[in-house]
Amino acid sequence: MTDVEVMTPREVPLGGPRAMRVRRTLPQRHRSLIGAWCFVDHYGPDDVDETGGMVLPAHPHTGLQTASWLFDGALEHRDSVGSLATVRPGELNLMTAGRGISHTEVSTPGTTTLHGAQLWIALPEDSRHVEPRFEHFAPRPVRGPGWEARVFIGSLLGASSPVVTHTPLLGVELMLATGKSLDVDVDETFEHGVLLDVGAVDVDGQDLRPSDLAYVPPGRGSLTVTAHEEARLLLLGGPPFGEAIVMWWNFIGRSHDEVAGYRREWQHQVTAGGEVVADGRQVAPGRFGTVDLDLQPIPAPPLPNVRLKERH
Repeated sequence: MTDVEVMTPREVPLGGPRAMRVRRTLPQRHRSLIGAWCFVDHYGPDDVDETGGMVLPAHPHTGLQTASWLFDGALEHRDSVGSLATVRPGELNLMTAGRGISHTEVSTPGTTTLHGAQLWIALPEDSRHVEPRFEHFAPRPVRGPGWEARVFIGSLLGASSPVVTHTPLLGVELMLATGKSLDVDVDETFEHGVLLDVGAVDVDGQDLRPSDLAYVPPGRGSLTVTAHEEARLLLLGGPPFGEAIVMWWNFIGRSHDEVAGYRREWQHQVTAGGEVVADGRQVAPGRFGTVDLDLQPIPAPPLPNVRLKERH
């Protein structure tokens, strides 16, 4: 009997009820993290002429890293530490929010189809207040009979990524030819997630459909992925996180009161006399900095009427 658990996605709006739709598999009610990976969104392929693409004005983050990975299209990233970068298919944008950052993500004018994954990584207690930073990395593909991989975080299949993480982590794009069965040697202290983008695969006998996320618990030294048709997937992993977090909207903290405090600080930055700041600045000075782009920042939604619960 397999111990692989298949989690199916739910569709949610990204950035508001009229925004593009994404398929979210993490967090779920019964599972919030795979290693330090705490958020998995899968989107597209979307016709930008129909959907309008991705237009995310300035919004804040704390206590996490964001990893942007594309299969098609391009996104322009700007942030409050002065970064300006375009991410394209096969490239990684990794933003460390630390104590606080704000950023924008907008699909480029030349993008006709948008297709990718947005991933978040929880920062551990001793790193969650680090200074914000940004990294861009384009991994070289490694290949074997019937497969190709791009290791964008961590190490696998003889390839390694130089980007900085604050817990041991793995992030890999893997492409398999029809009928290929690949045994992947993995760290047995890690738990793993397999997100299927396109095609049909099984992970140790459990079938996945596109946007499904398979959870594999620690204790295995290898995973077997079999492609029933040509497939592309993301393999994520890390040791169990071991800390409780409070995650709400774009913030990760350790208590309801801490997250509520982050919300108050962001609202103070984006409002002036009750109105959204609109004098050429994205936000006023403060914890989350400012981003130079002519888009109205996103105000935080109201907190729920109950105290935010810890996720484990």
